[in-house]
Amino acid sequence: MRAPPLKSISSSDVGLSDPVNPPNLSRTPSSLSLMETDEKRQPSWSHEHEPELEKWNGTRTNTFRYVATLYSFIVMGMNDGAVGALLPYIESYYDVSYTVVSLLFLAPFVGYIIAALTNNFIHHQLGQRGIAIIGPIARTIGFLPLALHPPYPVLPFALLVTGYGNGLEDSGWNAWIGNMQNSNELLGFLHGAYGLGATVGPLIASAMVARADLEWFNFYYVMTAMTALTFILTSTAFWKATGKVHREKHSSSTDGANHTSTVAVIRKPITWLLAFYLLAYVGIEVALGGWIVTFMLRVRHAEPFLAGITTVLFWLGLTLGRLVLGFVTGRVGEKRAIAVYVLLSIVLQLLYWLVPNFVASVIFVMLLGFFLGPLFPAAIVAAAKLLPRDNHVSVIGFAAAFGGAGGAIIPFGIGAIANSRGVWVLQPIALSVLIVLFLLWLCFPGGYRKGGLEEARRNREPIGNDFRAAVRWVKNLAS
Repeated sequence: MRAPPLKSISSSDVGLSDPVNPPNLSRTPSSLSLMETDEKRQPSWSHEHEPELEKWNGTRTNTFRYVATLYSFIVMGMNDGAVGALLPYIESYYDVSYTVVSLLFLAPFVGYIIAALTNNFIHHQLGQRGIAIIGPIARTIGFLPLALHPPYPVLPFALLVTGYGNGLEDSGWNAWIGNMQNSNELLGFLHGAYGLGATVGPLIASAMVARADLEWFNFYYVMTAMTALTFILTSTAFWKATGKVHREKHSSSTDGANHTSTVAVIRKPITWLLAFYLLAYVGIEVALGGWIVTFMLRVRHAEPFLAGITTVLFWLGLTLGRLVLGFVTGRVGEKRAIAVYVLLSIVLQLLYWLVPNFVASVIFVMLLGFFLGPLFPAAIVAAAKLLPRDNHVSVIGFAAAFGGAGGAIIPFGIGAIANSRGVWVLQPIALSVLIVLFLLWLCFPGGYRKGGLEEARRNREPIGNDFRAAVRWVKNLAS
């Protein structure tokens, strides 16, 4: 299934009478611009003034740093992927309801929000070294209590601290790699590393609980040790990336009047568009990965180990999608490619819901993960192309951390509703979120041809321009 043939909806589109190539809406003073008042002081964008992008293998230091971030994302993925596999066992261990056990998804939300609000400040004061140190320490502090299996009320607080560490590293490394050469491919591998961890995590957790007859909390001894290694790697790799270095690289950070503060960041429409897009994406990713096991057990009546394998295949599909489609997305254009991926995901989610066969469900779940895979990294690349370089850490960092909260809100909402209606509600909710995700993606400017994002940046196109043009195109077809 492909998107309607909107060939090029961009600021250069004309031809009011042509319904196939709808005109772009002219910019008016009331339009929501990509650039707010603080950016108006900056010089107009041009290729000549754009600084050269970093290469991941340009220096040994950069190579070591990139490898360290890959390992960090593997560990992050192991945690997120294993929660769903362990959820039924945690539920029975503490004898709690769906709603109460869903607090394990909601708790990291607060941590991610705090990370979103402090990410820019930490970069400005401590640089990437601050992210590399604080993030793993917070995650270790969160995992250790889980390994000690305390009373249930302690678990959400432990995951809150873990969520803060995840949010800092998630936002920091996405912003850094999103501003490199070949960012589509590099972010594909970064999030592929996350997907690899999310594939291995539930496999290890399920094997420990279902095969080795160990209690669920033993898995978090493994996570504590692996996160401690993350601290050693990232702090060593980014030790020289201090706040002073960050301020020197980002010119707006050296001038107090022009420093892009968190308050200035949250006033930008593009920040919230990206944040809510990522919130919806992360929400659907974690919700499917987290509730698939319970759904397959309770609704499709699968054996416990096979149910665990289902979530493994979902994360495997996600990993393969990020590795394979990362090379496709940049070549056809982020806007067009992601629109097609989301539409295919909607179809696969609908089939997963309506076809009750176990084997078919496994196939649909794996393909769903495959096409969901590149949605996060491609959005980071799109934002990097739309924004001035000095705004990358502030805007992308805030949006990535805020968006990570979706991994708490949506899975918790599913659990709360499932408590009274049954876990089958996973399917209609997942489908609805995917539709919202598609509509949010349509609101990004730049048209559907390669190079459209860069053109939108040069012309300072407002957000929602393509969406309004698409509506107008539909009206022209109907008339």
